Amino acid sequence: MADSSALTALADFAGAMLPLSARDLQTRIDEQLSKVPNSLNEFGFDGYGMSPQWMRRFLLPGALLYRHYFRVETFDIDRLPQGRVLLIANHAGQLPFDGAMLAMALLLEATPPRIARAMGEYWIPQLPWVGVAAARGGALVGTPQNCTHMLQNEECVVAFPEGVRGMNKLFRQRYQLQRFGMGFMRLALESGAPIVPITASASRFKAFRSWDRFQLPHPFARVRITHAKPITVPADAETEAIEQKRVELERALTRITTENDAKVRDGG
Repeated sequence: MADSSALTALADFAGAMLPLSARDLQTRIDEQLSKVPNSLNEFGFDGYGMSPQWMRRFLLPGALLYRHYFRVETFDIDRLPQGRVLLIANHAGQLPFDGAMLAMALLLEATPPRIARAMGEYWIPQLPWVGVAAARGGALVGTPQNCTHMLQNEECVVAFPEGVRGMNKLFRQRYQLQRFGMGFMRLALESGAPIVPITASASRFKAFRSWDRFQLPHPFARVRITHAKPITVPADAETEAIEQKRVELERALTRITTENDAKVRDGG
């Protein structure tokens, strides 16, 4: 009990030492998390391992990056329907921050706020610390079963259907969508969830001379996040109709990515 009290006092002291802008942002995080409906057990975790208390403690650095380093601007987030929804995003090469900034936008900007239930690669839970942090933040291994279960529980699921192929794109391919299969279309069909294409583009970034052309936005570059109109898959859709919807999704994601990139570079 004494140790817990000491840690609480230390956390309060550290919070008091934060600049006013950071304290205001922490207040915003707390307020938004309190508006997210969750079914928590007696230990404060939901059925997937997500912990709002953990997020309150560790989301501030990401929110500071969102507001002040990347200077993220979010557009058309009001297109997100309430309840279950499947967000499909395009990996801009080996830019590891796109998913994190998309998740931060959902929490800070959406009405009502949403927790991004990211579908990760199978090896993420095997990484020390990273696997636990991903689960506490709402992510889960991207199996069809996990995705379907979350959608049936009215969650907001975020997926990068290009997978590792999208992360390993060459620099010149960073805004070219790699073809993906029909798995996510069938998941949307089975769960009745609408699909919303979403993309993120940076105005200025450094492309490193590594094998994967790792990209890092410059300090105080602008990042623009855009949401497209929802796409619905009819419950009685056959294979041909599902394929047509997949093509529609690819085209919509390619279009908004191209437009988003042009606007952020032109200062629009």
